[in-house]
Amino acid sequence: MAEKKIVTFESIMRDLRAGNYAPVYILMGEESYYIDKITDFISTNALTPEERDFNQSVVFGSDVSSSQIVDMARRFPMMAERQVVIVKEAQNIKNWEQLEKYVEKPVKSTVLVLCHKNGSIDGRKKILAKAAATGVVFESKKKRDYELPAFIESYLKNYGRAAIDHKSSQMIADHIGADLSRLTSELDKLILSLPENDRRVTPEVVEERIGVSKDFNAYELRSAIVNRDVLKATRILYYFNDNPKTGNAYMLIPMLFSYFQNLLIAFYAPQPKTDESVARWLDLRAGWAAKDYIRGMRNYTGVKVMQIISKIRETDAKSKGLDNPNTPVKRAYFLHFTLKIAPFWGYFFLFRIFF
Repeated sequence: MAEKKIVTFESIMRDLRAGNYAPVYILMGEESYYIDKITDFISTNALTPEERDFNQSVVFGSDVSSSQIVDMARRFPMMAERQVVIVKEAQNIKNWEQLEKYVEKPVKSTVLVLCHKNGSIDGRKKILAKAAATGVVFESKKKRDYELPAFIESYLKNYGRAAIDHKSSQMIADHIGADLSRLTSELDKLILSLPENDRRVTPEVVEERIGVSKDFNAYELRSAIVNRDVLKATRILYYFNDNPKTGNAYMLIPMLFSYFQNLLIAFYAPQPKTDESVARWLDLRAGWAAKDYIRGMRNYTGVKVMQIISKIRETDAKSKGLDNPNTPVKRAYFLHFTLKIAPFWGYFFLFRIFF
């Protein structure tokens, strides 16, 4: 039995840059950034500007049927090596039966791109196996919070010839979040602002160019909580209260939940618990990424971590008025107000969880 080929964004882009276009691309998943990057590259590079007028079609899944897409794909190119058919919002296609038959034996001179965003096609559907045999099936997954610093470092290195330290990448990740389109937009601006003779991104550069305080940010708050530094955590929370745009409870809750969830998993890592073994256990990029978890296991017991996770979940649910049928509408609104409009009290509740 042939070994299943692993398809990644990098492998797809490598083939495209080499001029190797597959007859079928099914691009699906929650992360639209990679889907858009692949689609944009094909639409820009598969044909010359002169060839596009007659050989490139862009349609939307809600406006066409499966049979209409197949009819477009079966056309032959006009005075060009290939034609390109891009179907955006393919998740709105009603019936996939005709497409399923087409991808089994696609026209070699057509590059058919199906962009299925906001979710993936059911893995039991035959179209995926058939498309994988004749073309490319790619699932674009959301980056997890702990993967963002590595993504930022790689992006700056590959696209900006710039270096960044871990603290700076974590500051950017905590400030912007996992929206890769917004994140890469900010990184592009950062790259343009760096002088040619100094391509290093430091906390001072992040503070100046992106507007994140190098001393009062989500990264430093997490560090203070990990080290049980009550004074430092208090100062940061007061800073957030005085500067609401720099941080809010809605941003902090997912970040802290992610950390303590991983910390609980780290307790079950095999002995001895070294930086490298914990990093492998948590699927982290390198040993240094596990240092916060090693420190956390020294400062918190497993029982305390479970209590913290429970309190974070409870605070998050109550802030939204969820999972509590006895909560009146006015009370639910007040809890929402507490975390979003009156952040100090939201921070106070967070503070009580950890110390």
